[in-house]
Order: sequence, then C-alpha cells, then structure tokens
Amino acid sequence: MTFRTLCLLSLAVPLALAACSPSTTSPAPVRLVVAIQPTLAADEMLEKARPLEAWLEQALPGTDVQIYVPLSQAGVIEALRFGQAHVAFMGAWPAYLASRLGGAELALAEVREVLIDDEPVHETFYFSYWVVPQGSAAKTLTDLQGRRACFPSPISTSGYVAPLGRLVELGLVTKPDGGEADPASFFGEVRFGGGYAQCWEALKGGQVDVTVIAGDVPATLYKDVLAETRVVERQGPIPSHAVLLSREFEGPLRQQVVDALLRLGDEEHRPLMRQFVSGIFVGFERSDADTHLAQLRTYLDQGGLRFTERLATP
Repeated sequence: MTFRTLCLLSLAVPLALAACSPSTTSPAPVRLVVAIQPTLAADEMLEKARPLEAWLEQALPGTDVQIYVPLSQAGVIEALRFGQAHVAFMGAWPAYLASRLGGAELALAEVREVLIDDEPVHETFYFSYWVVPQGSAAKTLTDLQGRRACFPSPISTSGYVAPLGRLVELGLVTKPDGGEADPASFFGEVRFGGGYAQCWEALKGGQVDVTVIAGDVPATLYKDVLAETRVVERQGPIPSHAVLLSREFEGPLRQQVVDALLRLGDEEHRPLMRQFVSGIFVGFERSDADTHLAQLRTYLDQGGLRFTERLATP
C-alpha cells in the first residue's frame, strides 16, 4: 500500500463513518406565540417581557417563545381567533369575547392579591364600591339621582360594566330593547375620568358627587378612598384576568404550557408576572369560561354593552 493510498484511506474512513452515523442536527424549535393585552407602549412591554419569555423557553424545552403585543385588546381576540397567537393573558371582558366569539378556551383564572371590604385576600374575584364623601347626604344610590358621577373607563369591568349592571338590577336605569343602558338617564352628569385615581381626585375636589373604587387597585389608593368616603353600594363578584388558549393550538404542547403557567405561582417565579403583567399576581388556578365569567355575563346582559375601544395614538 503506497503512502498516497494510506492518505486517501485515512480521509475516506472518517467520512464513511460520518455518513453512516445518525444526523446530529437538532430539530427546529416549535414556535409558541403568547399575546398580552396592551397596557403600555408595545416597545416598553416587549422589553419587560424578556425575563418571562426566557423562563418559558427554559420551562418548555425545544420551544421558541415569542411574546406579542397587539395594538388593541380587539387585536388579541383576533390573534387567538385566527391562530396567530396560541396563548393570551387577558382582562375579563376581552376574555369573555375571545371565548364567545373566537372559540378560545379559558384555561386559567388569575389569583390576585385583592381587598374585599377591609380584608386583603387571595382570590380570583373581587368587588367594586360606589362611594360618596363622608359629609354627603346620600345614603343609597337612589338618593344620587340627578347628581354627578365619575366612572374610570367605559371598558372597565369593575369601574363601569358591573356598576352599570347594578344600577339596572336596582331598577334605577333601564336597558332599551336592543340598546345599551345609559347611566346618564339616572345621573345628571356622567364623566369618564380615565382611571380610579382621576375619579378620586374629582370626588375630593367636589367636581362629582359619587364615584367607584375597586378592590384590585393599589392598596394605598383603596385605603385612602375608603378612609375618606362612605360606601353606598357594591357589586360583584367581578372576575379577575384569565389565560385563554386558541382553538387552533393543538398537540401535547398545549397541556405543557398550562402546567408551566401554573408554576408561575411558585414564590420564586411570581416576580416574573408581577413585574410585567400584573402587580398583584399570586398564581393561576384551573377554571373555565362558564365558571369564571358567569357574573360578568350577567352584568353585560343587564347593561346590553358592546365592547369598543380606541387605538392609542402614536
């Protein structure tokens, strides 16, 4: 055997062995899109999402997790409906619409650190309260007919949907056939302040006579309001936020995602959600739309409300 032949064999043997060996190329990761309802500018939310994204990829080996922030809550619903998002973290009203109109499955309800009356509790629901200044002559909502009211937002579940439903329940506001109940038919003036804190400022400043406060706002705001006001009515239970799964999301990864999200309630993982999605997050518990959203459905039927929102201007 010549030197040249030996050299050729020394090259050929490793190549032949490599050709016979199983492929060492790793399979492409499976893509998982998680949609988050927009509460801040998309860039800011995506930056805050990175630790959660990285944790999910670690908890779900072989998965490329992409957190997606649509421009609107309606965008989250549509992303679920058409399978562009597999999973979504949503408020109660959009969750109801995603379930009813988009066929999405409500898999998990968020357990939150909320205040019910004077007690801090961990629950998947909470209440909101009508409050008046302590010196007000009003003892009940009935006494406030023709007065000025402030609601945080027309798409707030606890700040508008449930309070309006309560007005209808009490017979103070009537829903017209095929239309929406209008609190202006009872109050003399209705304004939307843009948040609970803004309505509280309006009440303190004497610009309105009644407003609403909810048990899921920051504890300092909640306690400040209750310390200087009197509760004349309350409504609830109001459901917390939820996790929805697209009906297009199939296969074993679906259950693996649910199991991983349940582990976010472990004390060492909880900050991932508190720093990004919900500052009062405690954990998730398994649920379904019929159980978690039953009272919300009642309030929506009472008020005949239709979901509308404005896109944020750039």
